[in-house]
Amino acid sequence: MYLSKQSYKKIIDDLRDGLYIVDRDRKVVFWNRAAERISGFSAEEVISKRCADNILCHVDDIGQNLCNSSCPLAATIDCGMAQEAELFLHHKNGHRVPVTVQVVPLTDDKGEVIGAVEMFSDGSNKAANELRLQELEKLALLDELTQLANRRYLERELEARLEEMSRYDIPFGVLFMDLDDFKKVNDDYGHETGDRVLSFVAGTLSANSRPFDLYGRWGGEEFVGIVRNVTAANLKHMGQRLRKLVEKSFLLVGEERLRVTISIGATMALPEDTLQSLLQRADLLMYQSKSAGKNRLTIG
Repeated sequence: MYLSKQSYKKIIDDLRDGLYIVDRDRKVVFWNRAAERISGFSAEEVISKRCADNILCHVDDIGQNLCNSSCPLAATIDCGMAQEAELFLHHKNGHRVPVTVQVVPLTDDKGEVIGAVEMFSDGSNKAANELRLQELEKLALLDELTQLANRRYLERELEARLEEMSRYDIPFGVLFMDLDDFKKVNDDYGHETGDRVLSFVAGTLSANSRPFDLYGRWGGEEFVGIVRNVTAANLKHMGQRLRKLVEKSFLLVGEERLRVTISIGATMALPEDTLQSLLQRADLLMYQSKSAGKNRLTIG
C-alpha cells in the first residue's frame, strides 16, 4: 500500500498529541495542529524559528529553563538516543501547561542524525476542569474574568472541607496567593493588560491543579487554593511549584515580556479552625511573604 505525502501529513495533523520536527540546528520545520492547540502558537509563528529561541520556554518542576541547558530535544540530537521528560511549556496566553515529552532522532541513509521529532501531550486536567467549569457556570459560582471559582464558591468549598475533616479526619490545606506589585502593572500597562495578567496566572493555577483540588479568585489580585489530602510538606512543595511556574511565565506585550510573581501564605487546616480563622491565618502568612521580600512562600 502506498500513502502519499499529503496522507502522511493529514495523519500527523490529526494526532491528539502535539508534534513538531526540527533540523539539526533545532530549527522548526513542521508543527502540527495539536501543537497549535496545546501551545496557542500557530505554525506560521514557529516554522523556521529555533526552539532554543525560547518559543515554548520549557521549564522543569523547580522552574529551571531547559531550552538552553538540559533540553531533551538537544540531548537526542547530540547522542542519537530517544528521550522522555515531564516539562512545563509556555502557552502563548502566558500560563504554564504541564506536558509529557517524547523525542526521537531523525537520521539519514547513513545513520547520521539530521534532526529530531518531539511529541508532547497535554498533562493538565482538562476533562475534570471542563466538567467543573460547567458546574460552576450553572451555579453562577464562576469568576467571569479568570474562569476560576469565585469567592462565594470558595467559601462554600472551605466549609465543606472543614466539615469533612471534622467527620472523617481528611486533612487539607490552603494556599492564599497575591500578585506582587499588581498596582504597578495596571499603572504602567493599563487595566486591560492587568486583566490579561490575572487570566494567565489563573491559567497556570488551573492547568497545574489536581482534579480534586480547587483554585479560585478571592478578589482583586488574590487567589485561593484548597488542597485536599496533603501533609504540610506536600502543601509547601505544591505551593512552591506554583510560585516558580508563575515566576517563569510571561505575557507578551508588544515585544516586551511582562513577568509577575506571587507571594503565598500556606497553612494546614486545624480541627478547631473556623472559616474565618483559617483564612485569617493564611492571609497573615501571605503578608509575611510580602514583608520578607515578595515572591516567596511562608507556611505555618
